[in-house]
Amino acid sequence: MRSLLKLASSLTALATLGLGAGLVTPAMTEAAQRPHLHLIFYSAQGYDAAEAAAFQKATGIRVHLSDMSTGPLLAKVSAEAQNPKWDVIWFDGNGAMAALNQQGQLLRGWTPSTAKNYNRLGRSLLPKDHAYFPTGVTSAGALAYNTKLVSAKNAPRTWQELLKPEFRNAVGMNNPAISGPTYPLLAGLFKQMGVAKGETFFTKLKANGLKIYPTNGNTLQALASGRIKVAMFQDSAELYAKRSGDPVNVIYPRGGVTMLPSDIAISAHAPDMAAAKRFVTWVLSKRGQHVMQDIRAAGSDSLFQPVTNQIKPLLRRTGVHWINVNPIWAGEHETPWVNWFTNNVVR
Repeated sequence: MRSLLKLASSLTALATLGLGAGLVTPAMTEAAQRPHLHLIFYSAQGYDAAEAAAFQKATGIRVHLSDMSTGPLLAKVSAEAQNPKWDVIWFDGNGAMAALNQQGQLLRGWTPSTAKNYNRLGRSLLPKDHAYFPTGVTSAGALAYNTKLVSAKNAPRTWQELLKPEFRNAVGMNNPAISGPTYPLLAGLFKQMGVAKGETFFTKLKANGLKIYPTNGNTLQALASGRIKVAMFQDSAELYAKRSGDPVNVIYPRGGVTMLPSDIAISAHAPDMAAAKRFVTWVLSKRGQHVMQDIRAAGSDSLFQPVTNQIKPLLRRTGVHWINVNPIWAGEHETPWVNWFTNNVVR
């Protein structure tokens, strides 16, 4: 997930990356023969710039990337609904993808040849109309604790244990109105507990001093610095912090954690449909999947659970009970539930 402060960027200047002076490749020849080929790419993924550069280098198709966090990205798509300008969109959260599909904004009924690479997890997340394609999975929320402040013995292992007196004023999470992965966490807990009990749980968390931060980076900083003892946010960010040497350990609660697929889709009104189809096909290929795992370029977003048989995870998650929330159900309730959280928990 990208920071809200990150501005849209262009990758046009990357057209010559990796090409030797005077070298003519088949991809360059094709681009010269079909100069209209280009891709307008909206994304909220850490690996999007690296993916766009690798695709452009391999195919000669120019890529124009607008990179931002999920909230502003979806607002941009909504503002352009009557005159779509994008070819491909890529972000975490199949609830929002399902909503775009219901609005008629996504191409349906087309399947990239590389979809044959899906493993069982990937096939389980592919919608019947193939309007969008999963590219990886993280958890919308696991528990992370500061190992300097909480012993392994006393670390919470269920969501309800966050309500203990020893965690008063010491638990943090992201704001679902800002952070893309956090609404799926909210919807997943509402599914596990039931809506009424879920609302009661968050009301009690607030009474116990719950701290709300904008995004993963802010919540992680509060946890690593000791301002809070425990946090619940996207597990890839938690695992990356642990890998980077922060005093953080990760626990997957016994009740289960919500799957957060990253999904890519093509606009039903794509200005360059041919380029869009080639890009989605590329992303699900072995080369495209390896680019997603370039941790130097993508940071925590590379620590996803693969949905294809082309790659292995950079690290293995253990003790995970995955919960798959119906994306249409989650999408239908997003506005009222985020509003409820804002009015009753954030304020």
